[in-house]
Amino acid sequence: MGLPEMALIMVIALLVFGPKKLPEIGRSLGKAIRGFQDASKEFENQFKLEAQQIEQGLNTPTPSESDQITTKEVATAEVDTAESNNHATTPSQKS
Repeated sequence: MGLPEMALIMVIALLVFGPKKLPEIGRSLGKAIRGFQDASKEFENQFKLEAQQIEQGLNTPTPSESDQITTKEVATAEVDTAESNNHATTPSQKS
């Protein structure tokens, strides 16, 4: 929007609202635009924060995954220990 268009809009606004109401309307419009910009920035910051948290969550294992890994490791260790104990006691039983 160029300068001539802005001037035409201002003249029409002056004629419609009058010189007494125009500053009040300008202030209200400015506050509304400022509020919209603030809300937009807050939404954008919150969105970025949530995206970072999701990205970090995808890179680290969840507690259930680590619990499953630990449980599998413990079960494997117990089986290995039991097998080695069986092999160790079997020759002595034969003697």
